[in-house]
Amino acid sequence: MKQQKEEDYLSGNLTAMIDVVFQLIIFFVATISMQEQSLNSGIQLAMAPNGEAVRTKEPREIMIDVNKNGQISISRSPISQSTLTLMLKKLMAESHGQQIPIIIRGDSNARHTGIKAVMDACATAGIYKIKFSALKEKA
Repeated sequence: MKQQKEEDYLSGNLTAMIDVVFQLIIFFVATISMQEQSLNSGIQLAMAPNGEAVRTKEPREIMIDVNKNGQISISRSPISQSTLTLMLKKLMAESHGQQIPIIIRGDSNARHTGIKAVMDACATAGIYKIKFSALKEKA
């Protein structure tokens, strides 16, 4: 009788597990497509063939875009320098002084004044962990 119970336990229904696997696949596909949509494809990054490639992505990092006209945006939403400064100050207050990693994606044709505006907003908020995004090799 003990042997019969073990066999019943091992021959469980796999339908629920298969459903969970399909839901996870759908979740990851949707998440990846949303991340790609948040990046502004109109920005042409500069080439940095000798730069070090980023291996890991920090979950708290904020990606700030600067297009060729100097317009600042986050997730394709245009934002002014003063609004960016206020937002970064609030994030620093909520993070209790821990540094928030910032990635600046500047268009290769952007004037330095647009990039400087983002750097000034970060400095005013007390953020000094800034990276610049560039291409390692042509796609």
